Amino acid sequence: MTIYNKLAAVKKEIGAISKDETNPFFKSKYFDINGLLRHTEPLLQKNGLLLLQPIINGEVSSQIIDTDSGESVTSSIALPNMDDPQKLGSAVTYYRRYTLQSLLGLQAEDDDANSASQAVKSTKPWINEGDNTWKAALAKGITLAKLKEHYAISKVNADKYENAIKGI
Repeated sequence: MTIYNKLAAVKKEIGAISKDETNPFFKSKYFDINGLLRHTEPLLQKNGLLLLQPIINGEVSSQIIDTDSGESVTSSIALPNMDDPQKLGSAVTYYRRYTLQSLLGLQAEDDDANSASQAVKSTKPWINEGDNTWKAALAKGITLAKLKEHYAISKVNADKYENAIKGI
């Protein structure tokens, strides 16, 4: 299995990421790096992939390495020239989040902060539209409430599941 097959499996499991933090200055929601890592790293590790986020030659990089083959993929962005270490630290955090989001091609969904942070902290496996568990649950007519007892599901996918159950 190539790194691309493994990444495709991870991406399928990840689904859309809920925005779990609020920026009070801009009154906007975002997912922070810690929430993103809590959600993605277990799935990467499960598929034999290692995430590194070094700073190399003034660029923040997100590297995903296949621990079996040594293959890797990288996304990086150059850091701005800054003398203020606090601002530079913020830029590093911001760039880590966005290079990883870009590398995995993640979509962000809008969700309220409370349910988003509950979803990100969930220890339940994620269920996503079209995966085998999704198809089996639909075939058996399992309700969304029952499904949520055993699986974490994003708001977008929950709405899609409800519509599928109703035949919409």
